[in-house]
Amino acid sequence: MIPADKFGRVLVLYGGWSSERSVSLNSGATVIDALTRAGVAVTALDVQRDFLPELMAQHAAQPFDRAFIVLHGQGGEDGQIQAVLELLGIPYTGTDRTGSAIGMDKLACKRIWRGEGLPTPPWAIVRTLAEAQAALPALGLPVMLKPVAEGSSVGVSKVNTAAELAAAFAAAFAHGGRVLMERYIRGAEYTVSILGERALPVIRLSTPHEFYDFDAKYLANDTQYHIPCGLDADAEAAMQRTALAAFAAIGGRGWGRVDFMRDESGQDWLIEVNTVPGMTDHSLVPMAARAVGLSIEALCLAILASTVGEGQP
Repeated sequence: MIPADKFGRVLVLYGGWSSERSVSLNSGATVIDALTRAGVAVTALDVQRDFLPELMAQHAAQPFDRAFIVLHGQGGEDGQIQAVLELLGIPYTGTDRTGSAIGMDKLACKRIWRGEGLPTPPWAIVRTLAEAQAALPALGLPVMLKPVAEGSSVGVSKVNTAAELAAAFAAAFAHGGRVLMERYIRGAEYTVSILGERALPVIRLSTPHEFYDFDAKYLANDTQYHIPCGLDADAEAAMQRTALAAFAAIGGRGWGRVDFMRDESGQDWLIEVNTVPGMTDHSLVPMAARAVGLSIEALCLAILASTVGEGQP
C-alpha cells in the first residue's frame, strides 16, 4: 500500500452539471472525507460549467499531483474531464477519455460487447415514437427504454404494454434525443464491482420497484443487497469473468462496475458499465469492498493508487 503522504496534492473533482449532480455531490463528500481521514492532502473542486479558469489558476499556482474523479454522468464520466486533465498533465483515477466516452454510450458498449461475443440483450435505437412503435414487435414486451448517454437510471422506463410506450419514449428522449429500446430480461439483477484487475464479490439486488431505478438506488430504504449473492461458486466466478472481459473490452481501467440481468435459464446478460460508480452510503462499490475487508478509506486509497505508475508522478 502506498503511504498517504506519497500521493502529493490531490484534487477531488465532484458535483458537475449532469442530471446526476446530486449523487456526485454525495459521492464527492464521501471520497473527500475518506481521503482526508487517511492523511491525503485533498483540494476539493465542485465542478461547474465555468470551472476551467479556476482549475488552471490553482494548478499554475501550486500544481496538483493527481486527481480523483467522482463526477457522474455527462461532463465527468464521458471523457470530457479526462481530456482536460490529460491536457494539463494531471494523472487521474479511472478510465481514460476514450474508454470513458465509450462507457457512457450504451450503444457503443453494446456494439463492442456483441463484437466480442459477450452476451447483451437485443436492442434498437429509435429517434421518434413511430420508430419505437415499429421496433416493438421484434423486441417484444416488456421492453426497457433508456437514454443512450445517461446514468443512474435517469430517464429509464420499463414498458409492460403498448399503451405505455409513448410516455416512456418521451421520458428517455428528453435526455439526448437517441433512445435505446432493449429487450427486458426476466430474472434477477446483479452487479460486479471492479478494483484494478480484481472483480469484487457479486451483489444481487432486489427491490419492490419495477426495476433498480433512481429511487431504488439512492432514496429507498426497502432495496435489499445480497452478499453473498446466492449463486454457487462457479456461477459467481463466471459472472465475474464476464464483468472483467466486458470492462476490458470498452477500455476500462482502475475501477468500475458492470451490471447484469440473469435470466430464468441461468444466462447472464450485460446491461451496462459504470466507469465512475457511485460512492454514496447506498452505493455498491463500497459495499462490495467491505465484503472483502476494505474500509472506505482503504478503497479510496486503492483507487488513487492506480494513478501512480511508470511515467507518472
